[in-house]
Amino acid sequence: MHILPHYLHMLDVLRTKLWPVALFTLVYLSLATSFVISLGNAEFLLYIVVVIIFGGVTLFLRTQVGITMGVVWGLSVWGLLHMAGGLVPIPETWPRLGENVVLYNWWIIPNYLKYDHFVHGYGFFVATIVCWQALKSRLQNIHPTFGVLTLCVLAGMGLGALNEIVEFMAVVYIPNTNVGGYMNTGFDLISNLVGAVLAASFIRWNADRPSQRKS
Repeated sequence: MHILPHYLHMLDVLRTKLWPVALFTLVYLSLATSFVISLGNAEFLLYIVVVIIFGGVTLFLRTQVGITMGVVWGLSVWGLLHMAGGLVPIPETWPRLGENVVLYNWWIIPNYLKYDHFVHGYGFFVATIVCWQALKSRLQNIHPTFGVLTLCVLAGMGLGALNEIVEFMAVVYIPNTNVGGYMNTGFDLISNLVGAVLAASFIRWNADRPSQRKS
């Protein structure tokens, strides 16, 4: 009896505020899928499926815990950055790590900051804010104290660890991936931590500002 109104509510949300970001995401995923199929890149087909699943999770979070549209857009942009990282070529003269001449291997700051590090930091910055908004939606009187924000950072890092499991599965079952080895995993986890800590700092700073209407 209660299932139909629930799904009608989800469709209503999708039809109003979510349709622009849904269309944006659908366009870049369609382009990425066409490109991946033409290249026969099984690794990125897996990642496209993961992004589609996360899109469904994002819709669920928007309707159930009320994550803001800013965060929804942030998650969609994360997917775009991820797709671009493995599919967009870079000039041969740009500094890179590895043989594959794609954005993921590009050293933005040689030997210090790689495109991959930036995407991880950005992604788990957004993921940590998702954790905070989900927690706040269930505990209305909660405040971003040091302990609560530490919990959000750990939750964001846990999602980062889940991402590493997906990459590990790609290495195990798909030949010739561009995932990298142990050092790459370590730097990914450090980037996740940096992004999560920056998100916690942003949440704390934003809490001290005058309250604004939620989108």
